Order: sequence, then structure tokens, then C-alpha cells
Amino acid sequence: MNIFIALVLAALVGTVDYATGRDLAVSAFYLIPICWACWTAGRRPGLWLAGLCTLVWLFSDLSSGYQYPYSAIPYWNALMLLGLFIAVVYSLSAFQSAHGRLQEAQSLLENQNERLEKTVRQRTAALEAEIAERKRQENARLQAERLAMVGSIAAQVAHEVRNPLGSITLNLDLLSKEIEKLSATSRHAPQEGGILVNEMREEIRRIQRVIEDYLRFARLPRFQRRPVKLNEYLEQKLAFMGATFEKAGVRLRTEFDSALGTINVDPEQLWQACLNLLQNSLEAMPEGGSLDVSTRRQGDEALLCVADTGNGMTQEQQEQLFVPFFTTKKGGTGLGLPLTLRILNEHGARIECASTVGKGTSFTIHFPLGEASRHGHAAKHTTGR
Repeated sequence: MNIFIALVLAALVGTVDYATGRDLAVSAFYLIPICWACWTAGRRPGLWLAGLCTLVWLFSDLSSGYQYPYSAIPYWNALMLLGLFIAVVYSLSAFQSAHGRLQEAQSLLENQNERLEKTVRQRTAALEAEIAERKRQENARLQAERLAMVGSIAAQVAHEVRNPLGSITLNLDLLSKEIEKLSATSRHAPQEGGILVNEMREEIRRIQRVIEDYLRFARLPRFQRRPVKLNEYLEQKLAFMGATFEKAGVRLRTEFDSALGTINVDPEQLWQACLNLLQNSLEAMPEGGSLDVSTRRQGDEALLCVADTGNGMTQEQQEQLFVPFFTTKKGGTGLGLPLTLRILNEHGARIECASTVGKGTSFTIHFPLGEASRHGHAAKHTTGR
């Protein structure tokens, strides 16, 4: 299209040149189509049109009837005009080439700047992630130190208290028998003394349960890992809790991913962690509800999810969820979920919690598969709505 326009311009200039004869000097106007062709189509079309315009000028000059002193002058003028056209074409094409190289250099520079900015953003993000990970590891280390100290103190206190509690329980049994003997000579019914003894015995049992929780949290047994088929293992364990679910008015639904194979865990400790989550879910549904237990494989992780339709938790409660001794339950010790976190920590797993007030809570455990599952890593927990 550009060449066609250049040819039309050349024809118009040639027509004007022929029509005016020697009255107007229009030779310079031949440069318009030549420059147009050179700029839009390149050096070769510009040279080709330069030769064509020279021939058109020569034809117009010879046809005008003007008599030169020498017959060779028109041809000499045409040759000079051709040299001028060629010089202009080469100059213009050189300028165009330099302009193109400048644009390429600018484009290359912009691309380099973009790549540099992208690299800076990536490295900044990586640095921020590394700083956040180091802070998390430092917090995890401090928490582990605090837990170790608390566990040591709890173990010592528990040992000191457990024996006196056992002695008190034995004396309560003897006291109960003495009450029965004295009731024969007393005007008070033996049931009154029995009720008081039973209340004291129940309080002692509660203290003993707290002590057992403290000891279990403070001194985890040595882990004995082995390959476990997670789906089959959960089916067996959940089957024994059928009566518990039925009594609580909870409907259990399971969905196990058949593509999930084995994971390398300590079966008993794994069930202890799962049992803590199940008990939390049951306590969050005092009027019954639905409990979903599911598994699936996601990349190099095995996911175990426990979700309920219970009361849910606030964001503040979620943030304190794995803090030792924090509990929202009457009579709770606040060690169930921290114990779960410690067990998962030993398995190199991480746990996520999502909860909405009035709608329910879900816990998702990420177990590493393959080589990662055979080594302990710092467990992480995240919470969200």
C-alpha cells in the first residue's frame, strides 16, 4: 500500500513536470515519493523508486522540447539527479536504522528495568518471608522453652500432689464406712454424710484428671513411628466411638480419599491428637449436630480434616487456641490442643483452624509424605475465619 502511494505521488510529480515544461523547477518534489518509499518500505524500494523518478524526469525533460547547447546535458542532469536521490535514500535509511536501533535499545532498557524491578520485588518478598519465618521460628523456640519449663514444673507438682490425693481418697473410703457405722446411733440419715463424701471424692477425681493431663503434656512417650494406612486406621478408631456420637446426638460423616496411601506416624499418639480434636467438636455441639472427618492427598502432603457445626469461636479465641492452660470450657485444663500441637510437632506436621461464630469449626492437619514425614520439623498452626 505504501509503495502504491509512492508511485501515485511520483506519477503526479512527473505529470506536473511534463505539463509545465521549463516554467517550474519541480525536480526536488521527486524526493517526496522517494523518501516515503524509503521510510515505509526500506532502502531497496527507495532506490528502485529513485531510479524510476530519474527516468520520469528525463522523459519529461526530453519531451518538453527545450534545446540544450549539448545533447548530453539532459542525461548528465539525470545522472546528477539520480546521485542526489541515491544519497538521500542512503542518508534516510541510515537515519531510520539508527532510529530503530535506538528504539530497540530503549525497549531493551525498559525490559531490563522491568526484570530488575521484578527481581527486586521477588527478593524483597523472599526476604520478608525469611524474616517472618525466622520470627516464627524464634517464637516457636521461645514457646517450646516456656512449655518445657511449665512441663517440668507441672511434673514436679503433679508427683508431689498425686500421692497425697491417693491417701485422701483412701481415707475418704474409710470415712464413708465409719459414717455408715455411726448412722445407727445418730439421728441424721447416712445419705447426708455419703453425699458429702461423694462430692469430695468427685473433686479429688477432677484434680487427678488435671494432674494426669499435666503429666501427659509434660512427658510425651518416646515416639515409635511406622507406616499407617490413614483411611483404614481412622475407620477402625471411629467405629469404636459410634455410641459416643449417638449419645451426643452427633451425626458422623466420613469422606476418605482412596488415592491416599500410608503415612509414617506413631499410631497411638496420632489417635491422641485426633481424639482431642473430636472431643473439642463434641463439646462445641451440646445440642447435637454434624461432624465431618475427611482425608485427601494434596501434593506431597496428606490432609486430615475434622469439621463440626458447633458454636464456633471468635478471632481472639482462635489466636489463643494453642496456648497452654487457655480454655473456654468449665473444668477444662487448657492442655488438650497444646498437647495435640506437640504431637504434630514431633511428626513434622502443621495444623490449621478456621472457625465462624455460630457456624462451626474445622481443623486441618497437614502430614508430610515421603522423606519429610520421617523427620520432625517445627509444627505451625494458623487460624482464620
